[in-house]
Amino acid sequence: MTSQRLRTSAPRARVSAAALAANLRDTPPDAIGDVRRDAWGHGLVTVARALHAAGVRAVRADAPDVAIVEDLGLVATADEPTLPMARVLGLPGSGGQPVLSLASRVLSTKPLLAGEGVSYGFVHRAPADTQIALVPGGYAQGVVRALGSRAHVDIRGRRCAIVGRVAMDVCVVDVGRADGAEPGDEVVFFGSGAVRDEIAEWTTVTGLTAAELVARVGLGVEREVVA
Repeated sequence: MTSQRLRTSAPRARVSAAALAANLRDTPPDAIGDVRRDAWGHGLVTVARALHAAGVRAVRADAPDVAIVEDLGLVATADEPTLPMARVLGLPGSGGQPVLSLASRVLSTKPLLAGEGVSYGFVHRAPADTQIALVPGGYAQGVVRALGSRAHVDIRGRRCAIVGRVAMDVCVVDVGRADGAEPGDEVVFFGSGAVRDEIAEWTTVTGLTAAELVARVGLGVEREVVA
């Protein structure tokens, strides 16, 4: 595996414009948005524009971003109650649609025989013969180390377990049967498909809030806005 291959296969955070618009439907015009920390890692400009389109005219913003939000036609305010941004961004339990999802691609697959270990320290050993996939996405991209052997991803519509220690830029996933995944298959960590609300599991495992987790992911990887 080369560093170039890892870079070209790097995970991406997808920001759903449709989910954002749906979550902002019926927003009162006197509401105040919150775009601090780059809109919780979702992209200040993207979220600010969606707020403006929904009729919101004022937001709380970090000091360096005040000029940006004012250029977008919003008023920067301070110390005012804001919209429930957890719902605006669709965090688990809020009733909103998830706006952010984290997706990657399978780099490679290989068989793992019963008793063989994976990743640093071999903290996970296969209880039976299986197939594993190497997936870009590690703690440098916000896939917290504690998630090793305690969280799942979506591959081909199935929940597959992350196994072993999460590394800096990759993790290992148990895909089960030999035909469970192929290089190039999409891998979703959270936000859609079988792991739509997986962030809720991440909060349980890590002790961090959903807001902290999505902000860390959104600020740590390249983002793209999707329909």
